[in-house]
Amino acid sequence: MPRSTLNAQRQTAPVTAYVAIGANLGDARGAVREGLRALAGLPNTFLAAASPLYRSAPVDAGGPDYVNAVVALQTRLAAPDLLNQLHAIEHAAGRQRPGRNAPRTLDLDLLLYGDTRIESAHLTLPHPRMRERAFVLRPLADIAPDRVSAQDLARVAGQRIEKIEGEGN
Repeated sequence: MPRSTLNAQRQTAPVTAYVAIGANLGDARGAVREGLRALAGLPNTFLAAASPLYRSAPVDAGGPDYVNAVVALQTRLAAPDLLNQLHAIEHAAGRQRPGRNAPRTLDLDLLLYGDTRIESAHLTLPHPRMRERAFVLRPLADIAPDRVSAQDLARVAGQRIEKIEGEGN
């Protein structure tokens, strides 16, 4: 691969990125576990931490409860390249996009990429709704408490979420 292509796909120093994982169709726990394995196998990326699994009610949608987690990745992939990798993992898991907030076999959301701020047609960082979702903030607080404030958690206190016992808690 030409050097210029490699440089476009990697950062020179690792960046800590946080990714939310969720599923609520089929074997949701199995899908989240497979998602964790796939994230751990990404090129130029190391899975640094994973939260316990949580069960949460869908937000602004119907359908079964979700199984959720958040992971910290140390990656040399550029943010847009990491997002493309996340979409490829979703696609391999059978993810379809019939509409916003539709039930999913696997959902991977890039929440944070270091302290980078991006606003483009394809990627917004930090994730624009992460501070509105208990299913993001509670697991994120488990692995990166410095990234979640007490005010953030208070704002989502009314959303139903619970740790799934026996899942690394």
